[in-house]
Formats: sequence, structure tokens, C-alpha cells
Amino acid sequence: MSDTSASSGSPFSVRTAAILIAVAVFSFGAIMVLAGWAPELRDRNEAGDHPFSTSAIGYNGFVQFLEAQGYPVEVSRFASRLEDNSYGVKVVTLSPWGMSKALESYTPTPTTLIVLPKWRGMTDWQDPTRQKDTALVDEEDINALFEQLAIDAKVSRIDVPESVETPFGKMALKPDLKMQLMQSDALDPIVDTGEGFLLARLPGQDIYILSDPDMINTFGLANIENALFAVQMIDFMRYDVDEPIVFDATLHGFSRSENLLQMMFDVPFVGATLIALASALLLGWAATIRFGPPAREGRAIALGKQALADNTAGLIAMARRETRMAPGYLTLIRRRTAREIGAPRTLTEAQLSALFDRLGPEETSGKTFSQIELGLRGPAANREELMQKARDLWRWRRDILRRSMNDPS
Repeated sequence: MSDTSASSGSPFSVRTAAILIAVAVFSFGAIMVLAGWAPELRDRNEAGDHPFSTSAIGYNGFVQFLEAQGYPVEVSRFASRLEDNSYGVKVVTLSPWGMSKALESYTPTPTTLIVLPKWRGMTDWQDPTRQKDTALVDEEDINALFEQLAIDAKVSRIDVPESVETPFGKMALKPDLKMQLMQSDALDPIVDTGEGFLLARLPGQDIYILSDPDMINTFGLANIENALFAVQMIDFMRYDVDEPIVFDATLHGFSRSENLLQMMFDVPFVGATLIALASALLLGWAATIRFGPPAREGRAIALGKQALADNTAGLIAMARRETRMAPGYLTLIRRRTAREIGAPRTLTEAQLSALFDRLGPEETSGKTFSQIELGLRGPAANREELMQKARDLWRWRRDILRRSMNDPS
């Protein structure tokens, strides 16, 4: 019993090799996608006072509200964006705890809106996107944030007034429970209730501080007056309608570094990436079409008729005498055909050519033997011409022999 796998010379079929290649390409692509975009696949909608949160004290509702109004809004996770002087209004929302280390190296740059915290909450373990309960943050904890920002100010809370005078007119703002305000001689008031500042600015700088986050958090935006104040406040800080609004998420622990894989598919690097991918595909295709059973090691000096013919052809090619073989090939085919059809040996070349013409032309080109013979009487101009004329003679002989064998007479 013969061993099929050993005789074939290859342990895999073409189908198996194609499946292996397809699985390898898919796996590599999946690894690259997960490595580049895994941070983006994580759910960031966790309860808290940050721009990704849709909970009551979160600010994602304000982000969506501005987007619905046609404002250019984004949530930034790059620390470099927080401290540069790029074009746009940066919104920095603070938490009462866990920001000490981040605020040590933070210096506000124009134009920035700093939103103070007011609430602390307990996350609902059944739904991490929601707050189970909330309570007011101690004023001392908020004052500590002022110290970390090197701002001489303190907060206080008052009963919600019936109306507040703002640069946008008198408004009936409705924060929850109490209105949180600032007292400071180091700030320029923008919205002053008489008992403290709701919105203030650092002197000579486009750095603003909002004392009560209920003006822009999800719970507070349920009040129409609060939502109207929030939009007009953002417009007050912007220089034109195209200026973007950037909500920072890095101070809340959502920062990430520049991703090399994502940069490869962004302008201006995407062109080089596409060229590299095309080169890889071409290399893969070249490797695929070369795939097959390994070549067996042969003898140093081959045996048999085929080896003799190959060696003779090699000698003729090395001597550059291929184009001079036309007359000899014509004589060989004439003699062989005459013998195969039983032509008399006494016929001259002219008589034999006339006999061949009577047998019929070559079917593909319609040439008779005399016409084919005329092109082979002398050396060919080049190798291609020799091959074409020799091929015509070979086809003529094949057709003649086939007709002779099928002749019913």
C-alpha cells in the first residue's frame, strides 16, 4: 500500500493552506484593531461629576444639549489639550476628592471655565451609570480646591433667590436645595447675587469660575431657566460661533496617551499607511502563488531522453544558433510526415511538397504546406519568429495526420 502523503510531497492541500492564511490574516487584523481602539470600547458612562456621566450630577447631558443646538463640542482625554493655548473654550469640572495630585501641576489657560463641585453621590451597584443617593459636599472640601488652584476665594450657600441679575437679563435660576456662591476680593464678578458670585473671572484673564454646577449638570438642565443661562454663559465666553467647546475628562482619570495605531490612520500619515498595506498585500500574494510542495532534489547529471533533449537544447541556446534551426526542422518534419502517410521514397522535394499541398491546409491559419515551407527555408529573424513558424508546421502535420486517420476510404 502506497503512502499518499509521502508521494504528493506536501502535507497540506491548497484548500487547507488557503484557510490557514485567511485565519492568520483575520487574527492579525483583529489584534491590530483591538490594540488601537480597545480604550475607546470601554464604557465610560460611570456615575459621577464628569463629562461622560449621564447621572444627575454628571455633565454629559450638557454635552448632548450643546450638540443638539449645533455647537462644536468634544470631550477631551488628552492632558496636553488641557494646558495648551489652543483655540476653544475648555470646560473643567472639578470633583471634591481625588484630584489633589492632578491639580498640583494644573495651571488654567485662556479660555477656561472651571466648574466647582457641589454634590457627592453613591453609585447604584445595580446600575453603575446612576447615583443611588446624593448629598451636599462640605464647604471646606471645596475651599481646599481653591487653595490648590492658588485662588483666594471661599464658597457659601444661600437660599435660592426668586431671581438673579445676569448679563443676559433677570433670570429665575433654580439650583437644587441651595444656591452655591463664591466670596472673593480677588475675582471680578459677572453674576453677583449681592451675597456672593455665581459666575466670576480672574482679573485680566479669560478664566471663569462657576460656583454652582446645577446650572449645567444633568439634573439642573431640567429647568428651562438654568438651560438658557448655561447656553448664554457659553456664548458669553466664546469669541465667534465656530469656536469649539472642549470638556476635559483627564482630571477625572479618563486620560490616555496618543495612540500610534490610531495616528497611522489619521491625516497626514494615512497615505504612508495605505502604501505599506498595499506592499504587504503584494508580498502576501507573491508568497501565496509560490506556495506548493517542495522541489525534490534531483541527480547532478540527469538520465533519460528528456535529460538528453534538455542538454542539447541548452547547448544550442548557449551557442546562439537557435534561429538557424529552421531549415533543419523543416527537413525533419517533411521526412517524418512522408513516412507516416506512406509517400513513395522516389519523390523529389518539389513533388513531395505538391503532394502535401493536396492533403489540405492547416485549419487554424489556412496555410498550405508550401506557404509554411517558404518561411522555414532560411534562418529566422529571431527566436519568437522561429517559434511561430515551427508551431504552424507542427499544427499542419497534426491536422494532416488526424484527417488521414479519420478518412473512411
